[in-house]
Amino acid sequence: MDGRADLDPEVAEALAASPMGTIDFGTLQFTDLPALREAMEARETPPLPPTTTTSEIRSVPGRDGAPDVPVRVYRPAAAAPPMPAVLWIHGGGYLFGSGLTEDARLNGWAERLGCAVVSVEYRLSPEHPYPAPLEDCYAALHWTAMESGLGVDPARIVVVGQSAGGGLAAGLALLARDRGEVAVAYQLLIYPMIDDRNTTSSSHLDAVVWSRGANALGWRAYLGTAYGEGDVPSYAAPARATDLRGLPPTFVGVGTLDVFRDEDISYALALLAAGVETELHVYPGAPHGFESIAPLAAVSRRSVRDIDDALARALA
Repeated sequence: MDGRADLDPEVAEALAASPMGTIDFGTLQFTDLPALREAMEARETPPLPPTTTTSEIRSVPGRDGAPDVPVRVYRPAAAAPPMPAVLWIHGGGYLFGSGLTEDARLNGWAERLGCAVVSVEYRLSPEHPYPAPLEDCYAALHWTAMESGLGVDPARIVVVGQSAGGGLAAGLALLARDRGEVAVAYQLLIYPMIDDRNTTSSSHLDAVVWSRGANALGWRAYLGTAYGEGDVPSYAAPARATDLRGLPPTFVGVGTLDVFRDEDISYALALLAAGVETELHVYPGAPHGFESIAPLAAVSRRSVRDIDDALARALA
């Protein structure tokens, strides 16, 4: 399947008018990161609608002497403790992105669902390779459940991640299961980046967003000296996990034109085989990041509705 010719027409039109359409992900190098990070920070984001939800930046103690982790916390005005919580982990190929920008989607979740939302500003790679970003997310999870004073019900924490954030969310669910300190009630994985091996059929797609080359660069950054080795930990690349028993119920969503398509489908099937309640959605004609690039496209609206519905059920 051609990752360009088979694009959903509405997504293709939006991509042509988007700054994302001008980025050559196929030639991306570490030396391009400062300019790419600056461009991503300068992107326009949807403004917050009128809301009663409050948000503030807080500081979470790092684990085992690591630096403190900044988080943005959204709180609904009317919810009474104990309330459910969402831990949001942003995407960006492990290379860029921020969890501190005010996000209308996260604000909307807090307002509509009566939950706290904690958005993590984890350290980026290659400056901070694995396990630093994952440990930052774990510190935020532990703080949300045990130390935040937000009035959160520790039995109702949902971990949500997008792209590299989805990979971190999947790794975090594995890590939390094995450490046994904090329970994750549900993991919602939006086209997660979970397999460093780059060997699936979809990893060879001529993708319009986040190409095979960019994927290799992201994994090189995140894994550091472990990249290309056979003993990469499953906490870093969850597709390598051999025991998925005991993980929380899971949502996986991915587009047919995403290089992550096959690894995500395989992970969902492996979860089901391990007895984990799993919901899988595959969106035709959709590339990586499609609902952000073309929010008004029918396929994007369907994806957002599926995510919101799953989240509402998980928090109930």
